[in-house]
Formats: sequence, structure tokens, C-alpha cells
Amino acid sequence: MDNNFVALLGTKGGPAIRPGSSMPTSNLLCLNGHKIVVDCGLGVTRGLVDQGLQLKDISTVFITHLHSDHYLELGGLLHTAWTAGLKTKVNVWGPAGLDQYWNNFVASMKSDIETRIDDEGRPDLRKLVAIHVIDNDDIKLDTGIVVAPMRTEHPPLVDCFALKFTSDEKTVVFSGDTAPIATMVDFAKDADVLIHEAMLESALPALMARIGNGSEKLMAHWLRSHTFAHDAAQIATSAGVKQLALSHLIPSDDPDYSQDDWANGVTDHWSGPLHVGFDGIKIAL
Repeated sequence: MDNNFVALLGTKGGPAIRPGSSMPTSNLLCLNGHKIVVDCGLGVTRGLVDQGLQLKDISTVFITHLHSDHYLELGGLLHTAWTAGLKTKVNVWGPAGLDQYWNNFVASMKSDIETRIDDEGRPDLRKLVAIHVIDNDDIKLDTGIVVAPMRTEHPPLVDCFALKFTSDEKTVVFSGDTAPIATMVDFAKDADVLIHEAMLESALPALMARIGNGSEKLMAHWLRSHTFAHDAAQIATSAGVKQLALSHLIPSDDPDYSQDDWANGVTDHWSGPLHVGFDGIKIAL
């Protein structure tokens, strides 16, 4: 299990956290012993440490899109890894514009970074991190793992990506944030696990009432930009994946809805192994 697994570090859909809630999206993928961070929502640093990862060993990060619940803590993670002894290169792949976030982050931390270089003898963090733009081309990592991106439908954003990670033995697909799309079936074909975002349809009205933001725009966003659990299950069945994991759950923190409700929501469309995401769950491949 230790050489091939995926750990869902943060499984909440959306950026807000409340007492008792799970944390926004982040994941740790391990293929043939090579560890890759996928998305960096709030809490990713703690989540990685809880999985036993030495932060100084981080080398590869992917960001699926530029919504805050997927990249808010990227800067904090890399800076903390640096203070924990990071001195080797980190490659970060993400949509166009991620470099602006990173440049602004290190600019905001200029005083701290330069003080630690002078006072503690650390290498320059700004020279350790390389930001790469995801487009339509496959990415071959130095480890031999191939990463295939596919644009998803997550309006109003355009550069939103599902990611397929393939080693010589295993294939893992992250849907990213997306409305249900037919192209996901071929993209995830025969994957060892599909991690797909999910909404519980019956719970959305109660969630809107609880949020109470006074606007129907949020519900409209959910309905045009995200996927119901039963639709994710249909995609997984059509793709013939070996396991289905539901994450980026909307809602994730309503005490009136349990894992049984999520399981019941997919039972008519999926009969294989099901993992209803919770923070820290580790799924063997």
C-alpha cells in the first residue's frame, strides 16, 4: 500500500470552513513510491504531515484550477517545507496565472525569506520553485509517470483540468471541479481509481438555507459547474474503473446527512468499491 495509494487530505467542496467541518481540497498521490501533491487548499500542509510526509521531500505539485479552495495554501506549503529543510527543486504545474500568485506570495514574504537566507543560511526559496503551465499536452515526469490533462466544464473558469496519472502499473484519475461531461468516460477508462467531485442533490436546499447568503447565484453555480453523486457514479460505471472515490463533497459537514446517504445516492448506478471521502482517508491501489 505504501508504494501505490492516494490519500484525500481535504474533501470539502468550497473554501469556507466552520466548526466541525472538513477541509478544502488537497490530495497526496503515491505511484511506485513517488509522491505527488494534487491541489493545495487550506490545510494541505497539516494533511501531508499527518500522512507521514517529510515536507522537505516535496518535489512535484499539481493545481487543477484557480479557485481558492484548490491553491490558497500553495505558498504556505512551500514556504513551510523550506523552513523544514527543503533545498531541492520543486516543480509546480497549474493553469496560466499561477505564476502570478507565486510571484506575489514570495514578494509578500520578501523580508522573511531574505532574513532566513542571511541569518539561517538557507537556499533562496525563490530559486527552488519552478512554475509550469498546464495546457493540452501530456507531461512526462522524471520518475516516468505520465500526466494527461483534460479541460473540464467549470464555468466561469476556462482553464480547469482533470488529471490522469499513469505509471507502468497504475492509473489514477482526478476529475477536478466539473459539471458531468461525457469525455470523462474515455479519459478515466479502466483507471484503478477515479476521484470524482460530488454533490448530494437532496441536501442542496438545506445547505443553501444554512449558508443564507441571500442570493440564488450560488445554487446556479453549483448546478452548472459541479456533478451530482449519481452522475459521477454513472461515469465511473461507463468507464469501467476499479474503484470510485467521491470528494470535494457538497455538502461535507451537514450532520443530517451521513456516508450512508452518499452511498444510497449512487447505489442505482455503481456497484463497485466506493469511498465516500473524508479528510485523511488513504486508498490502496
